[in-house]
Amino acid sequence: MTWDMPFLFGFMQNAFLIGAIIAVPCALLSCFLVLKGWALMGDAVSHAVLPGVVLAWIAGIPLLIGAFVSGMVCALATGFLSENSRVKPDTVMGVVFSGMFAVGIILYTSVDTNEHLDHILYGNMLGVGAADLWTAGSIAVVVTILLLAKWRDLLLHAFDPAQAQAAGLAVNVLHYGLLTILSLTIVATLSSVGLVLAIALLITPGAIGFLLTRRFGWMMIVAVIVCEVAIFGGVYLSFWIDSAPAPTVVLILTVVFIAAFSRRLILTRRAGII
Repeated sequence: MTWDMPFLFGFMQNAFLIGAIIAVPCALLSCFLVLKGWALMGDAVSHAVLPGVVLAWIAGIPLLIGAFVSGMVCALATGFLSENSRVKPDTVMGVVFSGMFAVGIILYTSVDTNEHLDHILYGNMLGVGAADLWTAGSIAVVVTILLLAKWRDLLLHAFDPAQAQAAGLAVNVLHYGLLTILSLTIVATLSSVGLVLAIALLITPGAIGFLLTRRFGWMMIVAVIVCEVAIFGGVYLSFWIDSAPAPTVVLILTVVFIAAFSRRLILTRRAGII
């Protein structure tokens, strides 16, 4: 057995490829979610797409359409409830996503089918095909272009929505546009990491970049590099230790986050701030 053995199998090549594809949009988006404090929103939308996926399967339409529609319903419902009630946004998100996830689980367990939908929950990087690669690639290109083209506007909106509105930016378009991008990105990760683990890719790379850098441009670059390395390393390592690729990737991201946090803590203490 040689070091290049994982690259000799077609299913491993597809796993490496889809990982490289989804790493870029997930990492870029994670930077905005971290700065905007939308970590729970990413968690909410990723869990809330489950009922849409199951209903789409029952209706015989593409699962990705159901996932996207369900994700947007969750995002819009959260925004509406937050703006029209005294309940705090994080509480509303918790209620909405847990409720929709519960509906999805009930539908999921009640469907009598020979086709397993477990990959929607947990992902199946080793089972992706050409259609999955094309879908993820198309979404990744669109999301990446949008984020890079509007990153300055989105950054101002994340830091100070009032200032963004005063500057003449279409705040509502930016707000719901970011929610749409979030839903699209989660759809792109369905076949690889699944719903349960997608949140790690949507939060951890940005959090690591935030700990390691002080400029947003570098934060995005660091997030992309870390996400690509973690996915490549996780898929490669999973071959040798006989583990599932997706949780192995998440474990590597978690270890890197702990290392980045420890570095920041040591530097801060040396500087005499705490």
